[in-house]
Amino acid sequence: MDSGKITTAGGGRRYGILDTVRGVTLLSMMLYHAAWDLVYIYGIKWDWYKGVGAYIWQQSICWSFILLSGFCWSMGKRPLKRGLTVFGGGALVSAVTCVFMPENRVLFGVLTLTGSCMLLMIPLKRLLKRIPPKAGLVISALLFALTRNVNEGYLGFEAFRIAKLPEGLYRGMLSAYLGFPPRTFFSTDYFSLMPWFFLFVSGYCLYGILYRRDRLEASVFFAELKPFGFLGRHSLIIYLLHQPVLYALCGLVFGF
Repeated sequence: MDSGKITTAGGGRRYGILDTVRGVTLLSMMLYHAAWDLVYIYGIKWDWYKGVGAYIWQQSICWSFILLSGFCWSMGKRPLKRGLTVFGGGALVSAVTCVFMPENRVLFGVLTLTGSCMLLMIPLKRLLKRIPPKAGLVISALLFALTRNVNEGYLGFEAFRIAKLPEGLYRGMLSAYLGFPPRTFFSTDYFSLMPWFFLFVSGYCLYGILYRRDRLEASVFFAELKPFGFLGRHSLIIYLLHQPVLYALCGLVFGF
């Protein structure tokens, strides 16, 4: 979740379409989390939510957020401050859930991931700039596909398993952060560096492709749907507040 300014390279007009896409995705995420609360906390029976359709819904949200964060990384100023802010938001979510909701704790959630990716891009930027954006997009996308299943102990993408990874990789919290969670690890929102950093880099390379061809000056990039654009511009604070608000609303309806 990157709520930093996303403006033209010259620092002029905002790219309203990016705020809009982020806002739409944020709304979709809030609806998904509301459904999660109803099913897993309040016991509402909804078989569809535990099936493939809901999984695709969830994946569409996280893919969109992470790709967009990578795409917007080059547009924002003060990458160190932005990265630390987002990472700090992830640490706050982890601390609050571990203390007050240990049964639904969040360790290495999406904020921790995106903050980590933003910080890693600072030392890697010089190296990545040497790689043509098209080649970088292909390489990062292939690496994402290859490592998509590392959390489950395999190389491969979704149902396609290429090779089993050594169990010795899956040994602790650091390995969980990297993408190799031990069997005892648990988090209700888990996004490790592998494979998701490669998706973030894919977004970064996609920006390089469009920027170098001056396609970001097309009028469509300045279009904005105001309600969604507002959500997109304030995505970090809304993300941090939306679950407490959802818990409060559900508590009022179903009882605390």
